[in-house]
Amino acid sequence: MASQKQFEPASGTRDFLAAEYEKRERAFATLRTVFSRYGFQPLQTPAFERLEVLTGKYGDEGDKLIFKILRRGEHEATGEADLALRYDLTVPLARVAAAYGSQLPSPYKRYTIAPVWRADRPGRGRFREFVQCDLDIVGSSSPIADAEVVLALHDALDALGVTEFRFLINSRQALFGLLEAYAVPEDLGPGVLITLDKLDKLAPDAVVEELVTGRGLPAEAARGLVDDLTSADAVERVRDELKASETGQAGLAEVDQLLRLTEGTIPTERIGFAPNLVRGLDYYTGVIFEVVAPGMPGSIASGGRYDHLIARLGGKDAPACGGSLGIERILLLLEQQQAENAADYAQVDVAVTVMAEDLAADSFRLAAAIRRAGVRTGVYLGSSGKFAKQMRWAGDAGARFCVIYGATEREAGTVTIRDMDSGEQTQVPFDEAPAELARRLGQGAAQS
Repeated sequence: MASQKQFEPASGTRDFLAAEYEKRERAFATLRTVFSRYGFQPLQTPAFERLEVLTGKYGDEGDKLIFKILRRGEHEATGEADLALRYDLTVPLARVAAAYGSQLPSPYKRYTIAPVWRADRPGRGRFREFVQCDLDIVGSSSPIADAEVVLALHDALDALGVTEFRFLINSRQALFGLLEAYAVPEDLGPGVLITLDKLDKLAPDAVVEELVTGRGLPAEAARGLVDDLTSADAVERVRDELKASETGQAGLAEVDQLLRLTEGTIPTERIGFAPNLVRGLDYYTGVIFEVVAPGMPGSIASGGRYDHLIARLGGKDAPACGGSLGIERILLLLEQQQAENAADYAQVDVAVTVMAEDLAADSFRLAAAIRRAGVRTGVYLGSSGKFAKQMRWAGDAGARFCVIYGATEREAGTVTIRDMDSGEQTQVPFDEAPAELARRLGQGAAQS
């Protein structure tokens, strides 16, 4: 006998039944509306890329999480991989910009809502297959472009109904300046930043230990870095450390400029400088940010500037910046806020009965007319013409109204509209039923 486990989706993936699927689609539609209002254009790329396109863009830790696809056919026995499922939506964008640069508007503003895959350890709000919602600007080095990305993401979170969140802002230049201040050798810098990026997951002492034993950093420098970034007065400490660093001062200027550009548009409690924000991905070059929300571990959005990624893929060098919404975590957060559940889901707004086989054609014709009026409509598909059974079906489908059409109604040229909440029934001429139902439900029919 088959076990229940064999019918479960692979670890880190999910099935979405109708209620959950439609809730997600509504969220995606909201995001498309917001992004389009800002002038971002949609882009779709393949689910997998050539392996060499993806590797070397995410740091050592990120590269380990790439889902590789083994060679196929006559090359299958080699056990080698030449393709990989996309890890994010930024590198595919950079490939597109490198391939079609002259055909794209400048600056090129694009958004993508699509699944990505990571060979990560699944956990609460963490999956191996999940959807990312990205928007990016290619071709502008102006800090105004960074501000545009942050503002669009802020409006998107607002439109989704997230009530409490905060943008944490930093700059890779500020971080490089901090490494200079602590005399971290240039060749150790990328690895040190990857380890510092774990400060939100590991205890400070554990991060110090990894910096010393895993990255080869002197104990004094490791302790000083971690203490600066985790202290209650981290902002003041880091600003003081960076006074002697030209690179660090340039980074602070980037942060302060972004805060000035969004002042008056984003409330001050929703945005601020966070010197302990690292973002471990190798391709970031300037401003970086993450968005956090109470009750949600990790971030619900992130991004930054990545000016030379397109050139690394072989295309013409172009400045770029962007951000990504962690829609999976956001949907989980909204569930907590709104206490939504599948029991609230309705398949249709109107249910049409089929009381006898010779009435079925008329029932289908009536249902088609109701749908043309903009109302979600279902027709009873069972083999029994029993009234009680059809009423149970209408209730289970979540219908707001049931249209009863039997021999009596046919003879009178009417239908009976039953309010499924109150049980009240009214007679309406057959041809007037679609307009009457659309009126009762509101224009276009309210979606459940």
